[in-house]
Parts: sequence; structure tokens; C-alpha cells
Amino acid sequence: MPGELSEGTCFVALTKDHLDAKSVMDRVRSPKAGAIVLFAGTTRDNFAGKPVKELQYTSYEPRALQSMLAICKSVKEKHSLTAISMMHRLGVVPIGEESILIAVSSPHRQAAWRAGEEALEECKEKVEVWKKEEFGGKEGGIWRANRDGAIGVPFDGDEADEKEVVQGPYGPVIRPSRPGEKGHGPVSHPR
Repeated sequence: MPGELSEGTCFVALTKDHLDAKSVMDRVRSPKAGAIVLFAGTTRDNFAGKPVKELQYTSYEPRALQSMLAICKSVKEKHSLTAISMMHRLGVVPIGEESILIAVSSPHRQAAWRAGEEALEECKEKVEVWKKEEFGGKEGGIWRANRDGAIGVPFDGDEADEKEVVQGPYGPVIRPSRPGEKGHGPVSHPR
């Protein structure tokens, strides 16, 4: 069962289940809306020229849900949306499958387009979700903040370099020299 929050016509969720585009769109359907825009972020098979085997997502769920809801409420008000829904998948997300769905509805399409992109960018910048790009082979994987091009720290799953990764209350802290940095902090590694 996913963790979810809603307030009015704003809905957010984190789940380990496959994401369903129709159910996310149904959350924002309204006779007042002339447009629904859906963004689906999928796992691609490469990053920076390296083949990616899969992505793994983890989060600090209570805080991530609050951050997602705050983003949705802000974007909804700014763009006069009818409704907004954001769902992020956690755990392993194989190549070609969706890791995030964002649906927005509004009376007119221009506001829906702008709001959908803004919601995605805010989510990638602010929400407490981290991803591990699993390259396979000797290279292992890299944990990084959930934003495009963010620098990650190699992690082979067995050993951690004490200079780069230290234990925090929820698992390894990827960049201990930058406490409070958005998108960084406690990360739990599923084992």
C-alpha cells in the first residue's frame, strides 16, 4: 500500500508498486478542466555514456510526502490549476518503466504544460528521494540526489569508503561535509 497524502484537489503518493498512468490522470479529471497533461519519467538504459542496468529509489517517506504536497499546492495556486497529482515509485525501477507520474488539469492547456514542468523540476530539486544508478559489473552503482546531472558517490553495496560515506541515523550520509544540503542527507540502502 502506498504512502499518500491529499489536500483538496492535490494528491501525492510514494509506492513500490508499478505506476498506473490512468489512475493518476483520474485523480485530476474534472468537468472544469479543458486539459490534462501527464508527465511520465522512465528509466533509461544509460547515463553519461555508461549502460544502466536499473535504478533504485529510496526516500525519507514522511518528509518526502510533505515536500511533494507542498510543491503541488504551490504549483496549483500559481497556475490556477483544477487539480494536480504526483506519484513517485520507490525500490527497483527496471529500464523502460515509470519512476514518476505527474498529472495536472486546468481550464486551458498552456497553464497545464507550464505547471507540469514546474512541478517536475521542483520535485527533482526539493523532494527527499535518492536514486542509485546500477551499472552492473565491477563498477556497481552510484547513489545521487534525484536530479539530472547531479554528481553521485560510487557504492558497491559491500563496503563504504569512510572518507566519503559516514553513518547517519537513517543509513549512510552521502555528502557529510554539506549538512542540510537540499537533496542530500540520510539515505537508507536496501540490503
